[in-house]
Amino acid sequence: MSLVRFTPRSLNPWFGDNDRWLEDFFGAPKAAVSKGRGPFYPSVDIAEDATKIVLKTDLPGVEEKDIKVTVEDGTLTVSGERKFEKETTKEHFHRVERRFGSFTRSFALPENVDADQVSASYKKGVLEVTLPKTESKEKKVKVVSVN
Repeated sequence: MSLVRFTPRSLNPWFGDNDRWLEDFFGAPKAAVSKGRGPFYPSVDIAEDATKIVLKTDLPGVEEKDIKVTVEDGTLTVSGERKFEKETTKEHFHRVERRFGSFTRSFALPENVDADQVSASYKKGVLEVTLPKTESKEKKVKVVSVN
């Protein structure tokens, strides 16, 4: 399965995924960081066997009604929104690390995926999209003679 390039936090190759503090400090306005807003990129696992491709996305705190899964022109798109939870207690937050806001993840699908049979389920904060495969059609090669 070919994937669309995804680089959410690649500010510095020496820090790897630990460079979120750089993104928070340099990349987002102070108000956005203090309220946990900013880029929200859900993690995705993709597994494949002979009959299907399964995509699992972690979406904790996202309601099922806020998730949209589409397949169009050979691209699977998972989008939605995790809404900011407003606290009603009188305590003040000293740190908010969880991200909130809209997200979109897109993946290019191989030709042998049956787009009409794609299904999705959502349990315990994990979205599972199943992409059944079709019989692979052999590509015809036509030899053209040169005159």
